[in-house]
Amino acid sequence: MLRFKGILLVAGFVLPAVAVRAGGLRPPAAVALIVFGAAVVAASFLLAWAAEAAQLDISGGLAIALLALIAVLPEYAVDLYFAFTAGRDPTYTGYATANMTGSNRLLMGLGWPLVVLLGLMVARRGGNPARRNLGRGDLRPGHLRPGDLGLDNLRRGDPGRVLPLAPGIRVELGFLLVAGVVAFVAPVTASISMPLALVLLGWFGYYLYRVSRQAATEPHLIGTAAALGELPARVRRPVVVAMFAGAAVVVLLCAEPFAHSLIATGAQLGVDEFLLVQWLAPLASEAPEFIVAILFATRGNAQDAIGTLISSKVNQWTLLVGSLPVAYWLGGGGAAGLPLDGRQVEELLLTATQTVLGVAILLTLRFPRWGAWTLLGLFAVQFAVTGTTGRLLLCAGYGLIALALLIRHRRQVGPTLRAPFLAPAVESPRPVALSRR
Repeated sequence: MLRFKGILLVAGFVLPAVAVRAGGLRPPAAVALIVFGAAVVAASFLLAWAAEAAQLDISGGLAIALLALIAVLPEYAVDLYFAFTAGRDPTYTGYATANMTGSNRLLMGLGWPLVVLLGLMVARRGGNPARRNLGRGDLRPGHLRPGDLGLDNLRRGDPGRVLPLAPGIRVELGFLLVAGVVAFVAPVTASISMPLALVLLGWFGYYLYRVSRQAATEPHLIGTAAALGELPARVRRPVVVAMFAGAAVVVLLCAEPFAHSLIATGAQLGVDEFLLVQWLAPLASEAPEFIVAILFATRGNAQDAIGTLISSKVNQWTLLVGSLPVAYWLGGGGAAGLPLDGRQVEELLLTATQTVLGVAILLTLRFPRWGAWTLLGLFAVQFAVTGTTGRLLLCAGYGLIALALLIRHRRQVGPTLRAPFLAPAVESPRPVALSRR
């Protein structure tokens, strides 16, 4: 039972929120924020453990598709609620884009650098685990070119300065680069239009199809997920299904009151509700993914950790952005798409330029320490920079660095753009991490 204490702890956070919701109670906004926010975070952990354990029983494309959709539920529930409500109440439009841009920038500006810096620190202290883990099954001759593998990176690489990436990551980078460039249409037109949404959703669908053709290796389970994995199959399967269903119910019950309490708490405390929605809600929903990725990094498995976060970024920049106009339309808004005001245009432009910079840093399939510090530093600067001029200057900073890297590594741009369209080598399986690890 002690091995499942995490599930018991989750229940301790979930039950109060369910009781408040089922009993029709109306606690003060600050109390509701804590109660429902804790339940959302707890449910996210439940989904993380269940998704990990489920990979033992579901294989191939079905596992990838199901786990990708299930894993994003906690993160997207609040944002889609805002977009849906904006269809009837235009004041919620800004909250929808705030939550989306916040979650995207938090993932790339904080999650990526933190995992890489921790991984490099572990490598510096105990040897480079990336050398042992890189491209398991990917280094077979005849399938990939040496330049794509980054073998010279391994020969020259400093365990404390550069994290070599698995060669299959180029596929995700290709999808992310295309989506990042296409997404510039939104700030230019001051709208996340329905045609743009359909393009991004279609791109996400093709992404699932593309990665489903790559064989997935057995997952590396830790903690509660490992305990679930050791259960007999006849016991594990219904338990995992029950965890999925229970977490989904909790998220759906708590998303609306959590969103309302965020706005109400901001109004009562005199804090900008836009900032609360942009940073507090995404931080809560991203917490389980960050924590598990950090655990992987500190245990010498930084490649799986950063691979998971890169996949998550692809999901956010395609599925999440593309879903917002659809939710807005279903909520009663126009079919033309989700309109953006001046502040939202700036936030979306800032997120798009950050995305392109992130891809540009990784074009050589190496994540250097300076790249991690650059992303982290620019992410921190945005909290000190306020106003339109400051945000536009920060966009220019992202853009200029990205342009310099794209020019410097221009020979890698073509292979990266082609990677999503190349048939994968069937004999070269690699871990595909779409769940919250």
